[in-house]
Amino acid sequence: MSKTYQGRLEKLRTKMKLKNLDAALITKRVNYMYLSGFTGTSAILYITHDRAALITDFRYTQQAAAQAPDYEIVRYQGSVYDELNKLLESDNISELSFEDSDLTYSQYTDYTNKLSVRLVPLGRMAEELRIVKEDAELRLIKKSVDIADQVFSHILGFIRPGISELEIAAEIEHHMKRLGAQGPSFETIVASGRRASMPHGVASDKEVQAGDVITMDFGAIYEGYCSDITRTVFLGKPAGEMEKIYNIVLEANLLGLEAVQSGRSGKQIDAVVREFICKAGYGEYFGHGLGHGTGLEIHEDPTLSVRGDMILKDGMVVTVEPGIYLPDLGGVRIEDMVVADGMKARVLTASTKDMIVL
Repeated sequence: MSKTYQGRLEKLRTKMKLKNLDAALITKRVNYMYLSGFTGTSAILYITHDRAALITDFRYTQQAAAQAPDYEIVRYQGSVYDELNKLLESDNISELSFEDSDLTYSQYTDYTNKLSVRLVPLGRMAEELRIVKEDAELRLIKKSVDIADQVFSHILGFIRPGISELEIAAEIEHHMKRLGAQGPSFETIVASGRRASMPHGVASDKEVQAGDVITMDFGAIYEGYCSDITRTVFLGKPAGEMEKIYNIVLEANLLGLEAVQSGRSGKQIDAVVREFICKAGYGEYFGHGLGHGTGLEIHEDPTLSVRGDMILKDGMVVTVEPGIYLPDLGGVRIEDMVVADGMKARVLTASTKDMIVL
């Protein structure tokens, strides 16, 4: 097993020992990817203190053997529960911890009825391991961000009056794949004109017109890791208030980047920006959190919001994305990705934030 995956597995086992857990069932895809290196879409990991098994079906056995060479690959044909029961019996396990935040009620019921052991919650143990990024992960995230930056540069030359938001989104996603991305890390947001007042206004068939504000929020997946960038541009000179709002949001973004420091809570960082926007007179129009963690999932811990109690540590990756949204007028959001690194965050996003008028 590579040192990377062996180290992650041992960290999980240490957490299991602290909670007196003998065996864990990992069902969430990003978690079994993180712990084993296997990227297929159908598998579970069975982990004890001296055994690591990857259970999958015929479609993925070759891939699993190649990607997770030091895991015991267990193939099931009929029922995955039968194979799991064999392992549990072989290891004399009576209690199995499971990812309670991942299973649906019906899946939990199936496991309860078909396994020969008692199920106990594992909690978010695997997610906790993923919060602080390793150097190798940071390199992959940076590559994902670089792709998003290149896509933004490209799309500026594609936008013109009469083209639809859907066409812009399609070009964004097509170009990121040209650059090596697996695909978008979430449904691409393109919201123009009055629709830009919707923070998550996914692309529609609306055509962009002269005078429109255009907010684009998108990200790429590169070797499993996600990026997230938002830029707002103008198709023709912006109306007076929209220009004012852009400058406020830009200053809020810069304040947020300065506020991201190891040792501060997400709540404290959010408060710096929220207070600034409130003092500018637009507090009621900034209704979402300042940012969120990003990695194998587009939204993960820590969160920068009024509920963000987690203290940032070096190596945590977060977004900083203040916005102001005025119904029937439009909105502005500017988003960067950063790595917590002592008293000065390392900004990963390189795209210009100067006001762009196309």
